[in-house]
Amino acid sequence: MAPTPATPQEAVRPLEVARPLPPSGNPPAAHRPRGRQAAPLLAAALSMGAYCLGLALYGSYPFGPRSRAVNDLGNQFVPFHARLWDLMHGTTSGDLFFNWSSGYGVPFLADFFTYLMNPLSWLVGLFPRALADLPVFLVTLLSIGLGAALMTVFLGRLHPGSGLLRALLSVGYGLCAWVLNDGFADPMWMWGLVALPMLGIAADWCLRRTRWAAGTLLVALAWAGNFYTAAMATLATALVLVLRLLTASRTAWRDRGAALARAASMALTGILLTAPVLTVTLQAGRSAQPAPEMPYDDPPSLLGQWAQLLPGGPAAASAPNISVGVPGLLLVAVFPFVRALPLRVRLGWYGLAAAVAASFTWEPTILLWHGFALPNGSLYRAAFVLSGILVMISWLALAHHPRPRELAAGAALVALLAWLCRDQAAVGTTTWVLVAGGGTVTLLVLAALAVPHTSRTRTAVTAALTCTVLLGSAYTAWSVTAVRDGIDWFQPKITLAGPSLAARDGLLARADWPRSRTDPGPHEFADNDPLLLGGEGGSYYSSFVPAVTARTLQGLGAGWYMKGRHTLSFEDPVGRALMGVGSYLSPVPQRRALFVPRPARPAPLLTVRRTLPPAVGEEETVFARQERLLGATVYEVPALAPTAGPAPVPDRGGWLLPAARRPGTDPDGAGTTFTAHCTPGSTAFWYAPWFAGEVSGPAGRSTGIGSQDVTANPLRPLGPVPADGTVSVRFLGKGPQHVPRQALGCLSGRKLTAAVNALRARGPAELTTGGHRLTARLHPGSRGSAVLALPAVPGWGCSVDGGPRHAPDSFGGLLAVPLGPGAGRLSCSYLPPGLHTGLAGSAAAALVVAAVAVSGAVRARRRVHRRPARHPAAAPQMRRITPQGPVSGPPPGPGEKGCS
Repeated sequence: MAPTPATPQEAVRPLEVARPLPPSGNPPAAHRPRGRQAAPLLAAALSMGAYCLGLALYGSYPFGPRSRAVNDLGNQFVPFHARLWDLMHGTTSGDLFFNWSSGYGVPFLADFFTYLMNPLSWLVGLFPRALADLPVFLVTLLSIGLGAALMTVFLGRLHPGSGLLRALLSVGYGLCAWVLNDGFADPMWMWGLVALPMLGIAADWCLRRTRWAAGTLLVALAWAGNFYTAAMATLATALVLVLRLLTASRTAWRDRGAALARAASMALTGILLTAPVLTVTLQAGRSAQPAPEMPYDDPPSLLGQWAQLLPGGPAAASAPNISVGVPGLLLVAVFPFVRALPLRVRLGWYGLAAAVAASFTWEPTILLWHGFALPNGSLYRAAFVLSGILVMISWLALAHHPRPRELAAGAALVALLAWLCRDQAAVGTTTWVLVAGGGTVTLLVLAALAVPHTSRTRTAVTAALTCTVLLGSAYTAWSVTAVRDGIDWFQPKITLAGPSLAARDGLLARADWPRSRTDPGPHEFADNDPLLLGGEGGSYYSSFVPAVTARTLQGLGAGWYMKGRHTLSFEDPVGRALMGVGSYLSPVPQRRALFVPRPARPAPLLTVRRTLPPAVGEEETVFARQERLLGATVYEVPALAPTAGPAPVPDRGGWLLPAARRPGTDPDGAGTTFTAHCTPGSTAFWYAPWFAGEVSGPAGRSTGIGSQDVTANPLRPLGPVPADGTVSVRFLGKGPQHVPRQALGCLSGRKLTAAVNALRARGPAELTTGGHRLTARLHPGSRGSAVLALPAVPGWGCSVDGGPRHAPDSFGGLLAVPLGPGAGRLSCSYLPPGLHTGLAGSAAAALVVAAVAVSGAVRARRRVHRRPARHPAAAPQMRRITPQGPVSGPPPGPGEKGCS
């Protein structure tokens, strides 16, 4: 393309010959070339096509047998989307407010806002439930396409130019390294890829003093889709806006301040429109079990960060994933040498990119990017915003028509970068193929675009660049997927495959809710088995696991992972009876991946107790806690005496076992054996929540994987007590381990049956649940307290015999409702804390947007009716900020103006 003289509005050479641009910087839609109108669609098609091609070459789902359900994709998002399917089709007992299936009953609205508000997630309802993996894949795929399309539009507003070239650079954004390494496993985060260019378009309208109401709706859409990544995108957009204002030439400071004020009001109002998302999740987060502490003490080296600019790096690199492909990298390197750009612009954009990159490796700014809490997992979740900034820089370089000498300088800089990073983990064969092969083709194509050429030559050149982008992006997707799947930790979950579907059928056949629960635990097809399979179990993995739920279940003998952010089902008969579990899944011996439902003897989900005995104290054992809630003594808790192996040392109300296989103490690695005496025929159980090692008893062995606070073992059986009443239990620890003094309990099956029968006699005459409500018809004259097998999470309110609604009490962590002198009916309902406040904020913001939109439309109509007909040349002039500075021109028409 031959360069053309600069226009006063642009002050630079345009990338292609076009009609004169209006003050907004873009031609009217009716006069735009068809290529520009199709450019966003082209970006979407190329990015999605390249991603699918890469997965197909690797044989990954849905193009091959290799599952994508690794990490949170299998543990959270497939199960949560299966739950969304159930809600959309009315096949579950809960609703958006409350989830009866997980954690024996937990709030759900915060989960919905966090994990399922990506509008593309709702496609799951169009597919069969058994194919939930497919719409989850489509969420990622369509987010890639939509993000690339919107970035193409935004780049045209950042600076006018070829739609085709904008589309090709946007493919690098849609398939940036963050998408391939981080975003692929978290469909909720993928909305951030869409939010960044969407917010950029809204900010551009602020620069042009137009479409305030529409921009506010874009902000609301960005924050509603996923507030977590939207906050990151909003911060990045604000930085870009400030930079554009600072580098704009011939712009009055008053105009800059007006643009910033306009943007601030737009952002604040748009965020308020989504206030329930924030207020509900904030309250749920405050009530949630704290995440494990993640100290930031190992930032990547400078070369390690630079290496992430190169494509094709492994997924395990502990650094921000920011690569945007070879064309984007080359043009970012060219940018500082493009003399058509003012020096302040080059310094400003490079300074912004460097500052954002540095902020990812400093703990205070990492906290800022992530909502003032170090994330549990990847510390570089905000890296996509830097990828977006790099694509903006690459477009500004290309839009200003770099000369061959400038391109050569950028190529030399890329070669130097690759050489300096040659020994980094992120640089491998794929990197050299892409940089050497794809980089050479890209350099030649860009050099050809800098000289005049015929239309036929232009077609061939752009086709070569298109093929390079498509094949290079597909090869990168293939390489990153192959490297990641070679890591042992990234083993896919079963999700909705043959074994889990068979288990689901078995559970549904036993369903008896709300008379009893069908628990899909303790086996884990995924960390959220109840959402995946159905039933009403204890397993629950979410950022919003209520602390009450986690601590109550663990205190009663259930296990947990991640310091309680992943709760587990009970594995002992007393725990199952307390939570009303009538059947549960159990593995079939010698049959891999085969699970069948087993019956259990449950207590009712609601029982009436005359008195509620208080806790003994902090030293109360798990056996005593279970008995207090059961209302009967069913355990013997004998004294343990060490009888063989290395002698334990008294420690914190128990014993400290020395490390196994220590010279002179445990030459055979047999561990320490304790002996106790119980009633013959009872069943021995061990409980050492933080023990890691092997535990052997009368009829078998089990493995403890405890780690103080982080991973808790459940209460587990050791086998029947022998005829002589002597129980020997051996603890073989992995390193020094603590064993509680009362780590052994012997359960009487006869006494448990009697206790459960007594509770069943005190159950309700009728119990119904639906959505977020529970109603019980009690036996006439019921007194004392009604105890529900439901963790006492905040938000519940109950009324007795139609009386006022009151918050219930807690009995051992379960809901307890005082009945007074006598009651016949109990009604309880759950309301998410923070919902009313959020709805009030949304209503106020909606009124503001409506008022602004109506007043703007009225003023525009009055201007049209009052304005005398005049020649276009005599139209009044109006100053507006453009990316190149203030320009004069006619005011915007009624369809363009939102609020001045």
